[in-house]
Amino acid sequence: MKLVRYGASGSEKPGLLDGDGNLRDLSGHVSDITGDMLGDGDLDRLRALNPADLPLVDGNPRMGPCVGEIGKFLCIGLNYSDHAAETGAKIPAHPILFFKANSAIVGPDDDVVMPRGSVKTDWEIELGVVIGKTAKYVSEEDALDHVAGYCIVNDVSERHFQANLTGQWTKGKSCDTFGPTGPWLVTRDEVADPQNLAMALDVNGERRQTGNTATMIFSVAQIIAHLSQLFTLHPGDVISTGTPPGVGLGMKPEPVFLKVGDVMELTIEGLGKQRQTVRQDA
Repeated sequence: MKLVRYGASGSEKPGLLDGDGNLRDLSGHVSDITGDMLGDGDLDRLRALNPADLPLVDGNPRMGPCVGEIGKFLCIGLNYSDHAAETGAKIPAHPILFFKANSAIVGPDDDVVMPRGSVKTDWEIELGVVIGKTAKYVSEEDALDHVAGYCIVNDVSERHFQANLTGQWTKGKSCDTFGPTGPWLVTRDEVADPQNLAMALDVNGERRQTGNTATMIFSVAQIIAHLSQLFTLHPGDVISTGTPPGVGLGMKPEPVFLKVGDVMELTIEGLGKQRQTVRQDA
């Protein structure tokens, strides 16, 4: 299934895409797409519905973040070997973890707003993993059984804030609007192999990032297993699993960063498309 949340910010309704790509309303069956309805049993009940019997949503409504009431927004840094190489970083021995503030979460096509003082705002396409079943001390072999589905995340990053304001990466990762998520939550049964997904990001129609989840240093299963040894992963938690090469920071001969009016377009195989326009905070 491809689950969505649509409508005005803060008032999103649950929906799904039918086989023809039409948006259908799920409000008669669930109140929202949140962690408490992402277990296998609840998803199976939604799968049993006939999409043709659900109300058709007219027009082209705004898409919200594909998961509401996200618990933890966990991010893995330097998780692609080719991205680590472009930034001159060493391959990490364990997954690098940082958190993105939930106030950064926006819809897939909402504007990205550069904060005051920003001089190095950058793009990062990433595979998002949505937890559907509580995970604590899980093995790598069982890890994917705890996944509800997958989505696109743009881990927008302010590199000056991240590296030069003294402290953790979170400072440069958590600005408002720096976490576009969606458009779809694609349930795990529709993603045959999360380690073989093509991904791409364009800025103003020019290809910047091209990659594949096959070059991850730590796989989705390894990340979930590792994190679950440290703390409990709950349904509705989102893990953003790292970015392939082509970020602005790594461009040669000089880094290139976003400016007002730039348009980012992101795609991951089978997971849809995002499109954001960059504007400046007032």
